[in-house]
Amino acid sequence: MNGRPYLSIGQVLDLLKQEFPDLTISKIRFLESQGLLDPERTPSGYRKFYDPDVERLRYILRAQQEQYLPLKVIKGRLGTDDDGEPEPVEAPSSGARVRAAAPAAPTPVRAAAAAARGPSAAAEDLGTSRHPSGVAPKATPPAVLRAVTEDEVEVESDEGPATLTIEEIATVSGLTVADISELERFGLIAGKRIAGTTYYDGDCVTIAGVAARFRSFGVEARHLRMYRTAVEREAGFFEQVVTPMLKQRNPQARRQAVETLLEMSRLGSALRDAVLRLALREYTGGS
Repeated sequence: MNGRPYLSIGQVLDLLKQEFPDLTISKIRFLESQGLLDPERTPSGYRKFYDPDVERLRYILRAQQEQYLPLKVIKGRLGTDDDGEPEPVEAPSSGARVRAAAPAAPTPVRAAAAAARGPSAAAEDLGTSRHPSGVAPKATPPAVLRAVTEDEVEVESDEGPATLTIEEIATVSGLTVADISELERFGLIAGKRIAGTTYYDGDCVTIAGVAARFRSFGVEARHLRMYRTAVEREAGFFEQVVTPMLKQRNPQARRQAVETLLEMSRLGSALRDAVLRLALREYTGGS
């Protein structure tokens, strides 16, 4: 690495691959897109991972792997203390506190850099490397943040190209691969086949995350088919409304069709919420 105080995304993957065999570059990029990571960039756009970035990533992966925490909970616990270290996460079974950023010196990035320079440099006490600003990076808000309930669940979606495999979407959501397959079997998500591998996009991550929360109440994928059926009927109705606009085949009409679909989607969502609250008022006490 020619003594650089940071690692590239590929070098971070190599560093953590043994501890987290399922880790991929696309998973690291996904966590960044969701605001859990915020590495610096070179002028040409390449990511620069300093020690706090590496330890933050390790913290996230451990929280997912060992405690099965959803991203929203991990993001909520990623506050930093005075040392720039993630706050401890309480293990659900034993109550023991787990700190993600407590490595013995030398720290991973500088140790890797020292090893690249030779045995004598690797043997030195390298101390702790930080961002040039001296402050560990804080998570930035995701590009899209949608509330599933008023005060409980928030779902992140990058709404970008399909970049996650079934194993990665399972890790991110907290479901098993079998659970994800069930969601696909019942038409709740759909992957895209590319070069022999099926990839899933941000909306699939959103659906899997919501399904995971339903699963905690004993609700399985087969029970969620009613949402797919309702959505198909609603989409068919909206299509009837905008079809006359699309038949005009001019850019302005198509823009109007898109704006109409978005507005009707918002109206439909608000109407469903209100009607559901009304239907459940007998059980919720009018709240």
